[in-house]
Amino acid sequence: MALDADTLQQFIDTVRRFVTERCVPIEAKVGEEDRVPDDIVAEMRTLGLFGLSVPEEYGGLGLSMTEEVKVMFELGQTSPAFRSVIGTNIGIGSQGVVMFGSEKQKRDWLPKLASGEVIASFALTEPGAGSDAAALKLQARRDGDHYVINGTKRYITNANRAGMFTLMARTDPGKRGASGISAFIIPAATPGITVGRPERKMGQQGAHICDVVFQDARVPVECRLGEEGEGFKVAMQVLDRGRLHISAVCVGVAERLIREAVNYARTREQFGQPIAEFQLIQAMLADCRTEAYAARCMVLDAAAKRDAGINVTMEASCTKYFASEMVGRVADRAVQIFGGAGYIADYGIERFYRDVRIFRIYEGTSQIQQLVIARNMLKRD
Repeated sequence: MALDADTLQQFIDTVRRFVTERCVPIEAKVGEEDRVPDDIVAEMRTLGLFGLSVPEEYGGLGLSMTEEVKVMFELGQTSPAFRSVIGTNIGIGSQGVVMFGSEKQKRDWLPKLASGEVIASFALTEPGAGSDAAALKLQARRDGDHYVINGTKRYITNANRAGMFTLMARTDPGKRGASGISAFIIPAATPGITVGRPERKMGQQGAHICDVVFQDARVPVECRLGEEGEGFKVAMQVLDRGRLHISAVCVGVAERLIREAVNYARTREQFGQPIAEFQLIQAMLADCRTEAYAARCMVLDAAAKRDAGINVTMEASCTKYFASEMVGRVADRAVQIFGGAGYIADYGIERFYRDVRIFRIYEGTSQIQQLVIARNMLKRD
C-alpha cells in the first residue's frame, strides 16, 4: 500500500538528513577502512531502510516502486557502499520471496529481512555464467525430501554478511539453458557452505563481494522457491525491479556529482575569474544536468508503469542502460571540471569515478540491456 504524500515526504526528508549528517562526513573513512560502521548499519535498521519493499504485513514499509526510487534518489547521493548495505534486502535478495515464496517462507524470512536481522544475498553469477545466466552449472540434485547442492557462485554481494541466499541452481542437468534452473532459499548456516574472502575491487569499498562454495550442502525440498524449472523466471522478474532501483541510485549519485562540480566551478579561479564563467565548463555542466534530468524522468515513468501492473521489462532495461551510462559520463566530466584536484583522493571525486563504474556491469551489463531492449522491441512489433 502506498504511503500518503505527507508521510512519504517526511520519510524522504529523514533519509536526506541521514545521508547529509551521518553518511557524507564518513565517506572517506568508509573507503579507507573498507567497511560501513556498525552504528550506521544500526541507524539504517531503525529507519526501516532494510524493509522498504517488504509488505507491511511482514514487517516492512511496503513501498511502491515509485516510492522506493524516490528514496533511492536521496540515498544515492552518498557513497554507494551505504546503499549496498541494504540493497540486497530490499531488492534481489528478498523480492523472489515476496513474488514467489510460500506463505510459510514469507513468514519465516520476510520479517527478519525487513528488520535487518538477516542479510540476504542473491546468488546467480558463477565463474562460467555471468551475462549468460542460463549457462549456470551449480547443481541441486534431488535426494528424497532433500536437495544436495554442489558448485560455486562468484561475486556475490553481501555474501560475507548473509544469513540467507536466494540461490539459482540447475535441478535438471538434462535440460540446457533456462528450463532446467530452479530457485531456492538457503540458510547461510547450512553445513557445506563456505564463503570466500571479500574481493579487492576498483571501487565501492565498504561493499563486499565474495565467492560462495557449496559442497554437498543438503536442504529440504521446502527450501525451493516456486516450482522446479521456475528459477530463471524468478531471477528475471526480480531483476526488473532491481534495475529500476539501481537506476535511481545512479540518478542520486549523478546529482551529487553535479552539485559538487557546480560548487567547485564557482570557487575555482583561473585567468582572473571563476571557471564557471567559461563556456566550455558551462557546456559540461549543462550536459550533466540534461542527462541526469532525463534519467530521473525515465526512472519515475518506468516505476509508475510497474506500479500500474504493466510489464516493464523493456522499460527497466532502457532505464538501467541509460542511467548507468549517464552517471559514468557525469563522473568523467566532474573529474575534468575539478582538473588536477579531481584526480586527488582528498576531494572524493576520483572515488565516485571508480564507484560508478560497476553500475554498467551488475544487474545486467549495458550490452545485455541492449539485447533485452531490442528483443522486446521486435517481439512487441
